[in-house]
Amino acid sequence: MDDRLLVGAALDDRVEQLNASSTAPWTLNESGKLEKEFKFDDFNAAWGFMSRVALFAERRDHHPEWFNVYNRVRVELTTHDVGGISDKDFALAVFMNDCAVG
Repeated sequence: MDDRLLVGAALDDRVEQLNASSTAPWTLNESGKLEKEFKFDDFNAAWGFMSRVALFAERRDHHPEWFNVYNRVRVELTTHDVGGISDKDFALAVFMNDCAVG
């Protein structure tokens, strides 16, 4: 998987593509990270989501920054090795979107 730094129009295009099939959008926050808040029915559903994502992230050695309160999980993604957002972050974001729906 490519872990080159995405910037400018290339980054904007990838965010737009990611959000094309998502009800709640991913955004670029003021820290330059890809961010989204997922909402679930209850804590159990939120924890299940985090468990599935954790296994995926561990296999790819690419881990999210996340914060959980009851039924909400706020996620921030960045690739520390390149100093910003890379394809690794988008692969993880797509997986998270799929887990949140299914």
